[in-house]
Amino acid sequence: MSFQFHLDQIDKAVDFLDKHLNTTVICFDGPMGAGKTTLVSSLCQKWEVTDPISSPTFSIVNHYQSQIKGKIYHFDFYRLKSVNEALDIGVEEYLDSENYCLIEWGERIKPLLPSDYCVVNIEVNENQLRTINIVKT
Repeated sequence: MSFQFHLDQIDKAVDFLDKHLNTTVICFDGPMGAGKTTLVSSLCQKWEVTDPISSPTFSIVNHYQSQIKGKIYHFDFYRLKSVNEALDIGVEEYLDSENYCLIEWGERIKPLLPSDYCVVNIEVNENQLRTINIVKT
């Protein structure tokens, strides 16, 4: 399942994701600057998150409250040096919580992911066009 968009059409991409995501653990993968944080932030806005939305690059995880989806955890594992660092912050409890876990750089904790997660792959094409592909595991 794929969708193409420019960043100024992010709302259409978020509508596509909202319609097609059917699990609570979602990894957003793509190269640096592809728009992972922008996509997660826009999805949180659609889900009426009441907290300020920001990249958890340094904190690793941000906690949000959504009017529609309840608790949401936003992870950024870019700076992770080992899977043990994720274990140290209790990532397994987050993943098992049945709350939404939106994960940037999820491939860095792949051994810890549950069997029913999905991946949103983001590719940057010509003219800054993005293609998102939803891959269900």
